Amino acid sequence: MKVVTRTDITAYRLRSRGKVRDIYEIDDDTLLIVTTDRMSAFDVIMAEPIPYKGVILNQITLFWMRKFQNIIPNHIVESDVARFPAALDPWKEELEGRAVLARKAEPLPVECIVRGYITGSGLKNYQATGIICGHRLPDGLREADRLDPAIFTPSTKAALGQHDENITMAEAAALLGEDTANAARLTALALYDAGRAHAAERGIIVADTKFEFGFINGKLHLIDEVLTPDSSRFWPAASYTPGKVQPSFDKQYLRNWLSAQPWNKEPPPPTLPQDVIETTAKRYQEAYDILTK
Repeated sequence: MKVVTRTDITAYRLRSRGKVRDIYEIDDDTLLIVTTDRMSAFDVIMAEPIPYKGVILNQITLFWMRKFQNIIPNHIVESDVARFPAALDPWKEELEGRAVLARKAEPLPVECIVRGYITGSGLKNYQATGIICGHRLPDGLREADRLDPAIFTPSTKAALGQHDENITMAEAAALLGEDTANAARLTALALYDAGRAHAAERGIIVADTKFEFGFINGKLHLIDEVLTPDSSRFWPAASYTPGKVQPSFDKQYLRNWLSAQPWNKEPPPPTLPQDVIETTAKRYQEAYDILTK
């Protein structure tokens, strides 16, 4: 299996190259989505990859999509490269484990974020205003305190290299329409509750996460990545202590390291030392092992 930072598949048209994923157009209805080992933090792509991170993200997503089929359909058509179109045979080695064929969807122009604990940008907003995305929260909440119930905190989708902006439910409804916004909210909360319960049985707290939805033939589907270390904060339950930053099985370790550097969070990013790369890779692997086995 190869470390893959960029694909150049000439058999099909490249539709987009994002922070992590390369997407190709197979036909009018089908996309090839390749999850690379590129690493992004603070919306900036690092110069160094995290080896096999893309395989882990893809496999975790497939695990959750199978688990959540009773809640919402998803866009996956095929994940076995042996059953991919023959035209992709020259790239089988780099696609193995990290690529899927998926139905084209019309993505919602909003990221559907659910927070079950207060941390990150949500904590900063709360400390400044007492409010997160229109939710007024009780006074006196600390870093990593649990939110009961979990709250839906949508954000806009920024262009590559730009920063997403948190919005209220009313603003989401203005973008999506009230019915779609409510469906996205209720589905995101249901997915979070199911994912949080599964993870809790395995000693992981899902502090917050981001879901992506899109319409296929007029019906809402789960798309993109699901409850991965890139899209979520995973904390070990055994060491959970409210009032301080928690250790994690996700990219927060890397974010913390980057935040300690003399860097303004604009390109180019700092060079990642080998030990930071290895520790980040280890935490992704641990998340996969605990959640899916």
